[in-house]
Amino acid sequence: MRIIERYANKISKYNRERKWRLFIELFGHDYQLNILDVGFAENEYTESDNYIERNYPYPEKITALGIDQAIEFHQRYPKVTTVTYDGGKFPFGDKHFDICWSNAVLEHVGTKRQQLYFLQEIKRVAKSAFITTPNRYFPIEIHTRMPFIHLLPKRVFDRLLILIEKGWATGNYMNLLSYKDINKMLHEAGISEYKIIKNKILFIAIDFIIFF
Repeated sequence: MRIIERYANKISKYNRERKWRLFIELFGHDYQLNILDVGFAENEYTESDNYIERNYPYPEKITALGIDQAIEFHQRYPKVTTVTYDGGKFPFGDKHFDICWSNAVLEHVGTKRQQLYFLQEIKRVAKSAFITTPNRYFPIEIHTRMPFIHLLPKRVFDRLLILIEKGWATGNYMNLLSYKDINKMLHEAGISEYKIIKNKILFIAIDFIIFF
């Protein structure tokens, strides 16, 4: 398992850097842009947490939206505006932001109905969006670093996670999506012009970038 963990960390590092390069290619470093980061992390466990705040050169142009109180986050990123909400409607007006960045959050917002509403809210408040979410069918589940067991029925998957002391990832912690799921959800959200980019490792998509 340590070997899997080590290689999973290397793959994760390579992949997040690749996604960041694509984001910069699409949007550049433009001080005129107002950016919404949906799903900031109060506690940082990996280098991918709060990735845009770590790397964007104009943190004062970022508004971070999340369900947690931003205490440690504000200490780390004092120039970033933080807004806390209840996980429902975003507390902003229509097209308030130029870009919405949401890195590996969509899979954590709950049921597919809640995920659909999440996408609708992003479409409402932002002119463009850059959203990433892992591929359900990648052989290694990126949160738990476990191979294949996430492909089992949810009930069985959760029981196995409890047995291997990873119970924190059970229940509503994540609802992984496939390429087909995302396509369907985007159409249901009223988003007709979009692109889904497959980030591939060894010919298999590890995650998807949704750009619209």
